[in-house]
Amino acid sequence: MLKSELIERAARFRSAEGDPSRSLSDCPALVLNADYTPLSYYPLSLWPWQTAIKAVVLERVDIVSSYERAVHSPNWTMQIPSVIALRQYVKPSEFPAFTRFNLFLRDRFSCQYCGSPHNLTFDHVLPRRLGGRTSWENILTACAPCNLRKGGRTPKQANMPPLVPPIRPTSWQLQERGRGFPPNYLHETWRDWLYWDIELEE
Repeated sequence: MLKSELIERAARFRSAEGDPSRSLSDCPALVLNADYTPLSYYPLSLWPWQTAIKAVVLERVDIVSSYERAVHSPNWTMQIPSVIALRQYVKPSEFPAFTRFNLFLRDRFSCQYCGSPHNLTFDHVLPRRLGGRTSWENILTACAPCNLRKGGRTPKQANMPPLVPPIRPTSWQLQERGRGFPPNYLHETWRDWLYWDIELEE
């Protein structure tokens, strides 16, 4: 199956035909940086519709795409933005926060000992009882059975070498990794900005 077909299946894009009946709470705006790349993938950079409209009024963003849904005041009507771009570039931080989700994302949501995507937890490569720290370089995603099997031993002692050594990822590396794990729901106007680098179908 082509990569683009996998993304379509995973993302379940909703047709714009359903827009007029949308709840306003279901109309977030995808926020792009001034270079038209998402501010972040995980979490996906989204603003509530009120924040997006306020930013438009204050001339801090440009509207790229809109929902069919509109809001009204006595003096004006505005379609709710679905994609907006900042007018001033925001430099992303070089390194991401050390969070549960970012760690799973770095390890592609799979056990780093057996490759299983199920019952995921964490493992200290060098156990804490031996002075192992809770850090990017010493924590791996592990499934519960592998974690139990390894116990308080080192990978060498347990004869369980990691598939990939743990590293401290850069924000760019996590952004690239995040492209392979789209959220469960994406509006169709977002796809050009999230998946602009997909290989074209022949």
